[in-house]
Amino acid sequence: MNYEINDTEFKRLSSLLYDITGITLNDSKKVLLTGRLSKRLTALGLGTYTQYFKYVTDPAHTRELDFMVDLLTTNETYFFREPQHFDFLKQIVPPAVKDGSVFRVWSAAASIGAEAYTIAMILADKLGAGGAWEILGTDISNSVLEQARRGHYRISEAEKIPSEYLKKYCLKGKGAQEGTFLIDKKLRQHVNFANLNLNVEGMKKVGDFDVIFLRNVLIYFDVPTKQRVIANLVPCLKNGGYLIVGHSESLNGITNALVQEKPTVYRRM
Repeated sequence: MNYEINDTEFKRLSSLLYDITGITLNDSKKVLLTGRLSKRLTALGLGTYTQYFKYVTDPAHTRELDFMVDLLTTNETYFFREPQHFDFLKQIVPPAVKDGSVFRVWSAAASIGAEAYTIAMILADKLGAGGAWEILGTDISNSVLEQARRGHYRISEAEKIPSEYLKKYCLKGKGAQEGTFLIDKKLRQHVNFANLNLNVEGMKKVGDFDVIFLRNVLIYFDVPTKQRVIANLVPCLKNGGYLIVGHSESLNGITNALVQEKPTVYRRM
């Protein structure tokens, strides 16, 4: 069933999403919003988006609010997306980690885990599958994090994974699992996933990282939200560590705490 949304309803729902996540939906995103939420109205037996707004903001329905955020914040991701960034990662990973230290990378908007496991393949190749490295993947959506933890994907999603990595680090499904692949446990044991809202004022520090990937996230934020998110991430970056953003993003006018090393790559001095 198609549900019409008026300007007031769209503003209420988009403002609610902004308050929670910092993501801005302009009028051009009406189709996206209605396309993702219309099935919820049907499932809940609601006739209008005004009724849905009242339902989702009722303290008795917090699970539906979480579900709404999941539906509206899940974006495209795939293995080895924007490969130049992974080539850069290969260049900066040390040949070995010494003195009991651990090379740590944060995938700050991990989605279903494709970015985190791409990073894991590179670190395993450079430092060994049993080496001293860790990856943290975070996202605001619990549903995508569940898939990320499983590390189980359709075989079509392996298209961009180099063949040598596919053979070394991915297990091809057989029988009932045919048509899928599983990230090898020797990689998954280095990767932890957690729910985290990057937009929270004074977000708690989640660790110290050599590299933070924050790609294709800032494009959804206005300037104040970008500044708040970067201010949350900078204290988690080691001195000399790198923050990587998407190819269509920039930190110009957002922070003075990082120095641009090259397009989309910034360093904490």
